Amino acid sequence: MKDDQSLRFGAIVLQDLPWSDLVKLWQKFESFGFDTTWLADHYVNYTNPGGPWLEGWTTLAALANATSKIRIGTLVTSIPFRNPAILARQAMTVDQISNGRLEIGIGAGAPGIIDPSYKMIGIDDWPSQERVERLKEQVEILDLLLRNTTASYNGKYYKLNDAIVAPGPVQKPRPPIVVAGHVKGSLRVAAELADTWVSFGADFGSPIDTVVEKTKKRIAFIDTYCEKVGRDPMSLRRSLLVFGAEANTAFASENHFIEIVDRYTSLGINELIFFYPFFAPNQIAMFEKIAKETIPTLRKG
Repeated sequence: MKDDQSLRFGAIVLQDLPWSDLVKLWQKFESFGFDTTWLADHYVNYTNPGGPWLEGWTTLAALANATSKIRIGTLVTSIPFRNPAILARQAMTVDQISNGRLEIGIGAGAPGIIDPSYKMIGIDDWPSQERVERLKEQVEILDLLLRNTTASYNGKYYKLNDAIVAPGPVQKPRPPIVVAGHVKGSLRVAAELADTWVSFGADFGSPIDTVVEKTKKRIAFIDTYCEKVGRDPMSLRRSLLVFGAEANTAFASENHFIEIVDRYTSLGINELIFFYPFFAPNQIAMFEKIAKETIPTLRKG
């Protein structure tokens, strides 16, 4: 696990495409030189619950075997769907399959008012405070089990009794953990326990100024909380999923893309993740040009 704060670029595509198309896209992202590539993790696509949707970690394992260099992960794993010990074993397995390319994205999960999965499959839609508490315990368990072959844990919500995860991950001491945080509780978890904090800025449809201001406030809170717990704030990578209106127009032109990058790197963001423009086919050619020509120049600073 490297403490590397260089500028990174990621690409994400939702798993509502045919399997063969997903493979081709991920291999394309790798050939273009993206640092990371991601899938979502929901029971269904809650914007289109009846549509096609491949399960996140199963698909991730298969795509790990279809690529060889690019770092991979879920943006992000939703904690209500899995016991953390099972998740740790899934993460270990994917890290083995990928030969040490896994980034473990994890978050508290969308509430039931947004995501119909809870009602569909009969699981609890936890209150917000409980979500944050469970998120912290799950991250602690992931860290513990992936650093040690055998571990015990006695938390408020989760308990382990000499749980075993063998042979362990390829990456040492464990794969990086990427915690999604938007409210103070989950931001504290990210500041204290994560290798990377990731946000999507603001709700879909929010003005760009709102995204910028919310991102500034979250960074300020994270920096303060890192210092409070004795952590160097610069040891935490800061990642942003470019979302909403900016996602829809990110690849409209090279200049517009550079404006987006400059906007967030000036705040201290050092990883930007962009949707593949499946919703705007007219931007695909520019996406490819930017990936092959513009991004390498921006990395050099």
